[in-house]
Amino acid sequence: MKQVLVLYYSRSGATAEMARLIARGAEGVEGVESILRTVPEVSEVTEATEPAVPEVGAPYVSLDELKTCDALALGSPTRFGNMAAPLKYFLEKTSGHWLSGSLVGKPAGVFTSTSSIHGGQESTLLSMMIPLLHHGMLISGLPYTESELLTTQTGGTPYGPSHLAGANSDLPLSEEEKALCLALGKRLAKLAVAL
Repeated sequence: MKQVLVLYYSRSGATAEMARLIARGAEGVEGVESILRTVPEVSEVTEATEPAVPEVGAPYVSLDELKTCDALALGSPTRFGNMAAPLKYFLEKTSGHWLSGSLVGKPAGVFTSTSSIHGGQESTLLSMMIPLLHHGMLISGLPYTESELLTTQTGGTPYGPSHLAGANSDLPLSEEEKALCLALGKRLAKLAVAL
């Protein structure tokens, strides 16, 4: 079985919902299983610690899971046009993978959720690609053969799925956004099988 690791950080739940859809899209490809993982919060308080297992949601990712996956989908809410600190903090601990080349040649894609339509969806996606490129991963976006890219009035980019969550982070994913999440999962799974 090929494994697609869907690694995300989510604060209000939208990025987590996107991750579940991407995982479902990947599992629609024969011979592929998906693994949902998250990262712990980063705290300003040096004494603060997170439990070893989150109280809700996906388990925390391990560096070994990153090494053993066959493809990676990386997701984060937008923070001033960039990925959220907890995800960046995790990626900064992957120097060992960079030194060994354990991620070289693996397909990867990115996804995000923002509060506003012009809140940095594309710059966040691009910022998440940078460390993956340094690892030698093969970045895959979404081609315009995914017709939802042409009809969406909310999120969705050729760089990867995105979601418009609204000012209160309470807007549900649109049908186009859902379809694009499923498409990214399927695309990464097919690439993992082909490679």
